[in-house]
Amino acid sequence: MDLFNLQGTTSVVIGGNGVLGSAMASALAAYGSKVVIVGRNMEKAEAVKQKIEQDGGEAICLQADSTSKADLEAVLDEVLKWTGRVDTLINASGVNSSTPFFELDMEEWDRIMDTNLKSVVLACQIFGKQMIEQGEGGSIINISSVSSGPPLSRVFTYSTSKAGVNSVTQYLAREFAPHRVRVNAIIPGFFPAEQNRKILDESRIESIMRHTPMARFGEPEELQGAVVYLASSKASSFVTGSLLRVDGGFGAMTI
Repeated sequence: MDLFNLQGTTSVVIGGNGVLGSAMASALAAYGSKVVIVGRNMEKAEAVKQKIEQDGGEAICLQADSTSKADLEAVLDEVLKWTGRVDTLINASGVNSSTPFFELDMEEWDRIMDTNLKSVVLACQIFGKQMIEQGEGGSIINISSVSSGPPLSRVFTYSTSKAGVNSVTQYLAREFAPHRVRVNAIIPGFFPAEQNRKILDESRIESIMRHTPMARFGEPEELQGAVVYLASSKASSFVTGSLLRVDGGFGAMTI
């Protein structure tokens, strides 16, 4: 248990009110971290907080737009008032769209790129700097996607944004390594998140299952082990710049 002990740490989960983000937040709390749930929908965030507290953990909810630097700086201020530190950052905000390329307008492009990529850059600037200034290391975990490469059909902007997340992850892993701040990404396969279900028709699901050796969707709880592993300064102390797949084998398929 000591290998995954997160007692005394503070974890900020941006997008912690979503299906996947809430599962990650719950896992961090279960292993002893104090969790900050950041999102726009406070009703959902409060539900996550209550569940964590019922299970014996500690959490607070903070409302913020993940694409706003001012909002994220305000979140950091509140976190420092609460615990005085940040040890783990999860960037789990995300939005998807199946708009065909030639029908894509720049308003939708900007919305998806801002939510999926700009938010990651801003959060890494704000919370990564805090980790560096603390001088005790830390862990940043970005949530990517199997569509980050090779890109999936029908999700041009989403695939592009997630490829950017991979690039940001590996660049910052090099940038932050001298400060013992590790930067990794999880590449989930297909999970029953709301944004995925909206674009999955029967033929699309059939195609995905043919290319997933485990032949099923993932469950949100199946991301928890990867998150706790990457958050632990003991279990993953020599792991940075990694793109960890949790995808039922999807990434192993070539045809």
